[in-house]
Amino acid sequence: MTKKTAPDILRIAVAQLNPTVGDVAGNLAKAREARADAARQGADIVLFTELFLAGYPPEDLVLKPAFLKVCEKAAQDFAADTADGGPGVIIGTPLKRKSGTHNSIIFADGGKILAERYKLDLPNYGEFDEKRVFQAGPEAQGPVNFRGVRIGIPICEDIWGDVGICETLAESGAEILLVPNGSPYYRAKMDVRHQVVIRQVIETGLPMIYANQIGGQDELIFDGASFAIGADKTLAFQMSQFEETVDVTTWNRTDAGWVCSEGPMSKIPEREEADYRACMLGLRDYVNKNGFKNVVLGLSGGIDSAICAALAVDALGEERLRAVMMPYRYTSKDSLKDAEDCARALGCRYDIVPIFEPVEGFLHALTQLFEGTKEGITEENLQSRARGTILMAISNKFGSMVVTTGNKSEMSVGYATLYGDMNGGFNPIKDLYKMQVYALSRWRNSHVPPGALGPSGEVIPKNIIDKAPSAELRENQTDQDSLPPYPVLDDILECLVENEMGVDDIVARGHDRATVTRVEHLLYIAEYKRRQAAPGVKITRKNFGRDRRYPITNRFRDRG
Repeated sequence: MTKKTAPDILRIAVAQLNPTVGDVAGNLAKAREARADAARQGADIVLFTELFLAGYPPEDLVLKPAFLKVCEKAAQDFAADTADGGPGVIIGTPLKRKSGTHNSIIFADGGKILAERYKLDLPNYGEFDEKRVFQAGPEAQGPVNFRGVRIGIPICEDIWGDVGICETLAESGAEILLVPNGSPYYRAKMDVRHQVVIRQVIETGLPMIYANQIGGQDELIFDGASFAIGADKTLAFQMSQFEETVDVTTWNRTDAGWVCSEGPMSKIPEREEADYRACMLGLRDYVNKNGFKNVVLGLSGGIDSAICAALAVDALGEERLRAVMMPYRYTSKDSLKDAEDCARALGCRYDIVPIFEPVEGFLHALTQLFEGTKEGITEENLQSRARGTILMAISNKFGSMVVTTGNKSEMSVGYATLYGDMNGGFNPIKDLYKMQVYALSRWRNSHVPPGALGPSGEVIPKNIIDKAPSAELRENQTDQDSLPPYPVLDDILECLVENEMGVDDIVARGHDRATVTRVEHLLYIAEYKRRQAAPGVKITRKNFGRDRRYPITNRFRDRG
């Protein structure tokens, strides 16, 4: 009997794909298509991402025995496919075992499951709460022998912490580490991932391949950008960001271990492009994965609705957006013109629905009840709520999802009306501060992002970017009548929300104490509104909802 020798070349395909949570049959079909693609490219093995068959994150779906059963059957069927002599597969799925329900992978080749591996380090911070639904795997999980190569397979968080999982794999004889990930996007996340992997490479002396999923799942955006770091601590390959792809990389066995000799070297987008593409991808996937044929939004002539319109056209196409201007007596001629110019530049449908009659009807109905009171915010909010009702009526009649358009600055301090401009199914700019909205608007006027369906050129009229922002709910109103200038407000909010800084520390940055304490107060008292807000794309390290969970009833104020 001839002894098989270990191979000197290993072709590893990384399947950077966009699964849908709960669509196990669809995810299996996508995996099969990717494996066939990898086979045509000469791959020996295909590395898929974390919990691919279930979609990630499946959250409490994994508490349902029926769901687990369907996932395991899909994994077994996919393993059986490998009997055709093509590439082996590493693919993520939840598995129910005697030791509990595990975030797992199966490693299959030759029609059989060679091994199962379970995630040990379950994340329980920020957007992650895997300890609620999974049990950690057993400690002793060595490398898997695949055609003569010993492959270690830590799963996502297993490489992020300081629990020694990768070192244990190296000590157990692993030659290369393949890591399936579900790592959500936030600004500058790529640098963080590279540093995490480099640290593990230094500790183990082994090359590491980091495969990351792509796509939108509710608030989370997975940006792909899979990569590898060689044992020499240099970037071995870099896949594209925000794009589905199956790339085959070639690895050669040398005296110094496995070295990548062929793989992609894609350029990673700069900050504005990355944020814009994340917002675009999040909106596209939320609409498409939830089965909406089109969307509608209120186009006011302001910057927030204009960038949301641009994102909608870029994500879905001009034919799938209906923009509606809803003027009242305080709507300026500039706003009417700017909204029309924006719709025309984007090529989307544009309707005008005046709200004078409904607002006056509400005021008339309330005349007796409000007798003797002063006109103020209540009457202003009636305008917003009339607009919200009209948008929801259009949604109900035509099946269009309402895109809501409030930015993070407004959502932070409650500068938004419940059951009015907060109405909607999804908010693509929910995690962008006002000044970031301006920056992305300027960027979009000069660039068309890859995959965008919208036109080139100026899609957000210059006047919208240049004019003072206003809700136009009373005569000559501007946002700065009741809020600090946005550059000041945004810096204070970033200190309070992202960095959890104290008032004294924020004042030390040069801010007025009274302004800081007022903004902190507004931030806390608006929590009840945010609990009722539509989901939206996560862009920063700490978005409202998954990352920042403050009590609604809260009397704490930082007084130094």
